[in-house]
Amino acid sequence: MNQPEYELHDYVEMKKEHPCGSNEWQIIRMGMDIRIKCQGCGHSVMIPRKKFNKNVKKVIKNEEKS
Repeated sequence: MNQPEYELHDYVEMKKEHPCGSNEWQIIRMGMDIRIKCQGCGHSVMIPRKKFNKNVKKVIKNEEKS
């Protein structure tokens, strides 16, 4: 299966949206678990890498946001 390429501080779009209505997140920590921060309300969530890989829809690179 083809895994998306992502790095620290990249912006990603998730399959499910956050309760605030945004589905755009920024990767703020990487390891066995990945911490992502909602761009709508600023809430951060730590999820296992396997679940993150399953739920990421597409990767929006830093250059597009700058």
